Parts: sequence; structure tokens; C-alpha cells
Amino acid sequence: MIERGGTLGTEELLASINAVAHPQRLRIIAALSGGRVYVSELARRLQLSRPLLYMHLERLEKAGFVTGHLELSAEGRAMKYFELLPFDVHLSAAAIVAAIKSDEKEGTPE
Repeated sequence: MIERGGTLGTEELLASINAVAHPQRLRIIAALSGGRVYVSELARRLQLSRPLLYMHLERLEKAGFVTGHLELSAEGRAMKYFELLPFDVHLSAAAIVAAIKSDEKEGTPE
């Protein structure tokens, strides 16, 4: 289960699983584990194009694994930084059952 407080529904659970189900996104998480990183620097470290990196970061951000924010440099340039959000992933049968029950309670069966 991805712990962020509360029970995830099936859509949130699947989005979280899918977000980390790619080798490049796992590399991004590992690279951000040391602290926030400027996008261009992260692209250089991972040897990814910025558009491809942004696509992966968007998936991770949507699933709640990372967050990005703009800062102004001393020269007045807008710089986008990303950092990890706290998370703990434990996937179990109980987590899947809880997601299904949460959906049923909200009236959103799949």
C-alpha cells in the first residue's frame, strides 16, 4: 500500500503502481533520493532528454511520489526543481481488498 493517509481507491492504487512500473521512473526516484534537483541537472545525470524526463516526472507527480516547483535564480531565470514526497509502498492482498471496498463505498465499481 502507498501510505499517504487514508485508503486508496482502485484508480489511485493502479496509478501508483503504474507510476513506478518503469525503469526510468525508478531511476528518477533514486536520483531524487538525495534531495531536490533542477530539471536540467536531473536530465544530465540520467542522460534523458528534458521532454522525456518531464513526461516521467508528470506521471510521478500525478501519483504523488514527487513534487515540482519553480524558483527564480539570482539572474532572474525561472528554474524548475523536483523533490521526492514521503511515501512507503506495500502492496498486499489486504491493500487491494481495501481499495475495492473503498470504491464500493463511494459507489464507483469497475
